[in-house]
Amino acid sequence: MRQFIRHPTAIPIEVNIDDQSGHDSGPLRNVSLGGLAFAYGHALEPGMLVEILIPAVQPAFKTRVQVVWCGASEHGFELGVEFLDPGDSFTARMVEQICHIEDYRQAVHREEGRQLSAEQAAAEWIVKYAAHFPAIGPEDVH
Repeated sequence: MRQFIRHPTAIPIEVNIDDQSGHDSGPLRNVSLGGLAFAYGHALEPGMLVEILIPAVQPAFKTRVQVVWCGASEHGFELGVEFLDPGDSFTARMVEQICHIEDYRQAVHREEGRQLSAEQAAAEWIVKYAAHFPAIGPEDVH
């Protein structure tokens, strides 16, 4: 059984290996309190340490992670990574909410033709969905 619930998203993520900034990037597939899964152009070995950056949020979310799994996919590879710093769990939770808001903003534009600012999308998303977003408890932050 999965320890953490995954939440889907398609926010761009950058992977930096050995201090090579912007080495490669792909869309973030999902995020949980334990880590992330995302598309990547190259295979990476489980156990490898890399730095990830999610520039779509302000300030950008940047942290070191450990590769847990890597599998071939239709367009390259899918990677699963876990956070090294337990404090990143709370930050990732905030990134997760921002990702949901960005997904909502894009869906509104696509489905309704309305162009929302980030602030407008956040305000609408909070009214519609925040009550259904699972709360983070003290047991989730170590």
